[in-house]
Amino acid sequence: MPIKTQNDLPAKSILERENIFVIDEHRATHQDIRPITIAILNLMPLKEDTELQLLRMLSNTPLQVDVSFLKLESHKSTHTSLSHLNKFYESFSEVKDKNFDGLILTGAPIELMEFEEVDYWEELCKIMEWSKTHVTSTLHVCWGAQAGLYYHFGIKKHVLGQKCFGIFNHRVRKRKIPLVRGFDDYFMAPHSRHTVVRKEDIENCDDLVILADSKEAGVFLVMKEDGRQIFMMGHPEYDRYTLDREYKRDVSMGLDIEPPLNYYPNDDPNEKPKLSWRSHASIFYANWLNYYVYQQTPYSWNKIAEK
Repeated sequence: MPIKTQNDLPAKSILERENIFVIDEHRATHQDIRPITIAILNLMPLKEDTELQLLRMLSNTPLQVDVSFLKLESHKSTHTSLSHLNKFYESFSEVKDKNFDGLILTGAPIELMEFEEVDYWEELCKIMEWSKTHVTSTLHVCWGAQAGLYYHFGIKKHVLGQKCFGIFNHRVRKRKIPLVRGFDDYFMAPHSRHTVVRKEDIENCDDLVILADSKEAGVFLVMKEDGRQIFMMGHPEYDRYTLDREYKRDVSMGLDIEPPLNYYPNDDPNEKPKLSWRSHASIFYANWLNYYVYQQTPYSWNKIAEK
């Protein structure tokens, strides 16, 4: 089944060229089904890239997925045009009385700042609190995962001595939990971050369970036991060239950075990067939509605060 978007969203034409089924709002209204409603709070600077990456991931199920993009009112984006934001994004104040089946809270390149120093932290806290009663399952990604663990459970992040940058091998620790159903024992996933949440801090929280981790990259996937809150430290939604663009951008700025690990053939940045994580990324997003969004959401939405 398709992803439902606004007809003129730039990502729509790219997805169609990739043979991903996308329908516009007019056609969707003529289908006698209840779509899954997913809100994406897009905190990444290059918002159109993130839109495309996440829509790819959400397209791999039989469900019709109705996506809404959210923007912050307390922060001015400088890397995405105002016309794009005004046309395709809604503010939190416009949706706060609505309910969503799922919410994705993306990463942001602000890890070295204390959470309280972020100019939109207060608004983000309001959204995370709102998600407890208006969203069936919230997926927090990278910095968004660290922010969610800090807000909901008081778990702090710590600065790494060297950036965690590359494609890392992970092991599944809780195979019987549906979120990792279909995963191999070991799988690859991208990371690009300067901070980490310590495993022992998560293990000391009775409400959380670690589903996957890595010897090199640390904890990867954490879940509140009821599945209402999921925290993913890496970026499995990244496309083949995302880390390549990040690396070459930093090199062009004169930053002292090593090439991403386990990414280029022969560790040569002039070669085409290896794509080694896409299948597990697709399985992960399909599992989240199926087991934690679709099967947990009531057909007729009221509030879920009683859950």
